Amino acid sequence: MVYLDNAATTFPKHESVYREMDRVNRGLAVNAGRGSYKAAKEASNLILSAKAKIKGLFHATENDDVVFTPSVTHAVNQVLRGIKIDAETVIYLTPYEHNAVARTVSAIQTETGCRVEFLPLNEDFTIDTAQMEYDFSVVPPNLVIMNAVSNVTGYVLPIADLCKAAKEYSAVTIIDAAQASGLIDLQMDQLDADIICFAGHKTIGGPFGIGGFLIKKNAEKYVSPSFTGGTGSNSLNTSMPSTAPEMYEASSPNIIAIAGLNAALLHLNVQEHYEIVRHLTDYCVARLRELPSVRILGLTDNAIGIISFVVEGYSSEDIGAILDEEFDIAVRTGYHCAPYIHSFLHDQPYSGTVRVGLGRYNTEEDIDILISALMTL
Repeated sequence: MVYLDNAATTFPKHESVYREMDRVNRGLAVNAGRGSYKAAKEASNLILSAKAKIKGLFHATENDDVVFTPSVTHAVNQVLRGIKIDAETVIYLTPYEHNAVARTVSAIQTETGCRVEFLPLNEDFTIDTAQMEYDFSVVPPNLVIMNAVSNVTGYVLPIADLCKAAKEYSAVTIIDAAQASGLIDLQMDQLDADIICFAGHKTIGGPFGIGGFLIKKNAEKYVSPSFTGGTGSNSLNTSMPSTAPEMYEASSPNIIAIAGLNAALLHLNVQEHYEIVRHLTDYCVARLRELPSVRILGLTDNAIGIISFVVEGYSSEDIGAILDEEFDIAVRTGYHCAPYIHSFLHDQPYSGTVRVGLGRYNTEEDIDILISALMTL
């Protein structure tokens, strides 16, 4: 199989991820933080090791906290459900948001009557920061949520500029770094971001079942615990702990998935990863442009890792089926769990787009095979 669906999840993983998960599953699958015996302490230390690596990945400070959740979607829900939102709250989103954000905000809007606004786009599909600043002056934000890298077009959003503008109005700033973490060098100590949510199974290269968020110490006052249960400490108290990260970490931690994440982080070089995917993205765009029937949608100058295209005369599902059944090529087709951006791409006649998701283990040969397959249409 030629695997070109790394935007959904990276595959394969580094061999050490498989080995470490097997090791922990067989010999250390105990309940971390719930026992004083050696294995429980070792499991707890493994979690601390993974958290330290996450802090290093995002250049976080000692005062920032890492919270593990079962996925980035859980992280987004836990954060947004913990923020006090009412009918007076103004939330700004980008048109690039994934349903992890879009559906959660939509549900909260239905429940609270809060106001939801969208950051404007230029004709080239980039964020119109000048218009955004004007919009903020007219309708000031209380909460700004932004995707770091689009899972539809690969556009790298100007999150530093967005955060800075939002902080002019003391808005809470949240970054969805599902596609960016491990590929783009996100420096939390340099960003005006209160919270960064991440996925373990995408560009970091870890397994399913682990994600989370980093939260700045001064942002804890905005985010109350929205998920409650056992933490392994102060068990006679029916209230959650009052400090992070414990206040956000109810339930038994998935030590097996955390072990896989820890191994992935140990073998992750962000700069090397970026350079590989940067080259493959440029190569794939150039090759796709050789085909007159193919049209790339939403491409920006800094897009990386993800390319969406349509083929004249075919629906995206048809292309995906042909590539799979006749050439054993795996791509994603459709609307990619991102409801807003497709209205700008005008891809409804094609039932969405064909999405190529490139990863560190792809090669130019993989792309050549894709192009050869498309040339038969």
